[in-house]
Amino acid sequence: MIDPPESPDRHQSFIAHLIELRDRLMRMLLGVALLLLCLFPFSSELYHLIAAPMIARLPQGAQMIATQVASPFLVPFKLTLMAAVFLSVPWLLYQFWGFVAPGLYQHEKRLAVPLMVSSTLLFYAGMGFAYFLVFPLIFGFMVSVTPEGVTMMTDIGAYLDFVMTLFFAFGAAFQVPVATVLLVTMGLTTTESLVAKRPYIVVGAFVIGMFLTPPDVISQTLLAVPMWMLFEVGILFARLAIRRGDEATLSPRGSADVQPAVLAGASGHFKPLSEREMEEELDAIEHQDEEDQDPADAELDGHHSEIIPPDDLEEALKQANRLRFDGRYDEARELLYDVLQHGDEKQAEVALNILHQLD
Repeated sequence: MIDPPESPDRHQSFIAHLIELRDRLMRMLLGVALLLLCLFPFSSELYHLIAAPMIARLPQGAQMIATQVASPFLVPFKLTLMAAVFLSVPWLLYQFWGFVAPGLYQHEKRLAVPLMVSSTLLFYAGMGFAYFLVFPLIFGFMVSVTPEGVTMMTDIGAYLDFVMTLFFAFGAAFQVPVATVLLVTMGLTTTESLVAKRPYIVVGAFVIGMFLTPPDVISQTLLAVPMWMLFEVGILFARLAIRRGDEATLSPRGSADVQPAVLAGASGHFKPLSEREMEEELDAIEHQDEEDQDPADAELDGHHSEIIPPDDLEEALKQANRLRFDGRYDEARELLYDVLQHGDEKQAEVALNILHQLD
């Protein structure tokens, strides 16, 4: 069987996306490069700033050393490049958002922006927590356990690798609230399930702290305890996100006439259907109505009103879905509210999912 030729419009759209992606990547690289040029004259000062927690705790007369010929230049340059990337994260995220935002639904946009902003701020907070609280304790511990007769003189390259590892570890650990909210809002788990697994999560936090920090109890605890506290914060925000989503979905335009049974079945753990699942539900409703040819049964069905027959409700769901794709959201909502008021439980479930896509 010969495949049909691809549509020219589809091909042009794909090329346009590639061109836009190239432009976004070029802007990202240009932003990092400009920031690197601005920071490069201060590369030595930047390294001294990063090394200050270690230098302050070295024994009297000890200092850091460079064991490689090019280390005095390459190590500060490496640090400056990393600093340029870290500081340009808001610009990088802005370009990424500009590329993916046109393909997102409205409710996905409302969720993505706070998550990206909070993720960036939490990563910076994790780095600050490591620098101001963890580094002094770790380096003080290392100096205190140095054997007698051994002078501690750390190589600048090894020190940079060590602190960058800790920066990434604490920055990633501080993403726990974002990960928790994402898992719950995507329907992969529930807040009740996470609360029930709290003892295992606490133990897991200490295990992660053991692998990501030096072999001492202080640094391990300093990573594990914030991870645990951030996990609790993530559960709190996940509950708020679910509650707000339910209120937006179940109380559209002050509609108080939605059936109580439908609201009770959809609240709490409402999980949106995917596009494919929604189409399958619509097809199943259509197939079921085609098999039911007895109009008396439809009149006796307590879920339908006497004004709107079941066939019209089925057509209303299909029409609302088409209006959603056409961008006529207000008209789609009006049809969906009628289905919620007069439809049975299965039809109301599909209507709620379409409303969720509209939001």
